[in-house]
Amino acid sequence: MSLSHQLPVLEKATVRMKDAEEVKNIISRLRKGGADQLQVITDFDMTLTRFGFNGQRCPTSYNIIDNSRVISEEGKKKLRDLLHYYYPIEIDPDRTVEDKLPLMVEWWTKAHSVLCQQKILKSDIAQIVKESDVMLRDGVKVFFDQLYQSRVPLFIFSAGVGDVLEEIIRQAGMFHPNVHVVSNYMDFDDCGVLRDFREPLIHTYNKNNTVLEDTNYFQQLCTRTNILLLGDSMGDLTMADGVANMENILRVGFLNDKVEEQREKYVEAYDVVLEKDETLDVANGILQFVLTET
Repeated sequence: MSLSHQLPVLEKATVRMKDAEEVKNIISRLRKGGADQLQVITDFDMTLTRFGFNGQRCPTSYNIIDNSRVISEEGKKKLRDLLHYYYPIEIDPDRTVEDKLPLMVEWWTKAHSVLCQQKILKSDIAQIVKESDVMLRDGVKVFFDQLYQSRVPLFIFSAGVGDVLEEIIRQAGMFHPNVHVVSNYMDFDDCGVLRDFREPLIHTYNKNNTVLEDTNYFQQLCTRTNILLLGDSMGDLTMADGVANMENILRVGFLNDKVEEQREKYVEAYDVVLEKDETLDVANGILQFVLTET
């Protein structure tokens, strides 16, 4: 039976691949290694969560706080102004990453300082998430459960807000023991009021070894030499840089925005590109195939 028959998800209309044969070869090697040799490394915002729904943008973990009742109108305006100035820079295909780096640090630092002026309470986070419009992608529960049942470690590497995304996963009933998160965590004082964000600062373009103080995580997983990586930006491609003894990696990229302008770059960089696909169908189909005992 050919691999195409066993992996019908790759025939989905949203899928683009530069080299379909190579993708199938990588997937075959992942399957050969099975659950014991696999680990999954994924971004969170706009990768595990939806980019849009019914023509409206869905919120990121930062937006959830920015749009919530705990932020003053003045705070909201400052955050909006920062977004309008820096987001176009973040996704500008004509600027180099080197050029963007200091500007991203600037954006995140300014946004953090606005948030710290708002006296956000740790005890408010759960309610803020509950009241938000966040939407996980279709199939996300199957994704988490499948990995948990097969004892495959799931590493979430996010430039969002760790406290918020952990709460989203918890409220969805998916925070299994195989999940490990590296993100921007809030630092609360003794009264539970936000006073700062913990170092190191993680933004779109430094999701690599430089911020993984806990490279211990990957050392412990040194026998897991096969990687499934999911991301939605060029910056997500370095998330697996800390992996000890990597043998095979399949990179799946969600192309959510400015599809025409960015297609070429994404297809060049990711093995499988999903254009305007709000589901985890493809990742789930690949996992199901890889994790099936041969």
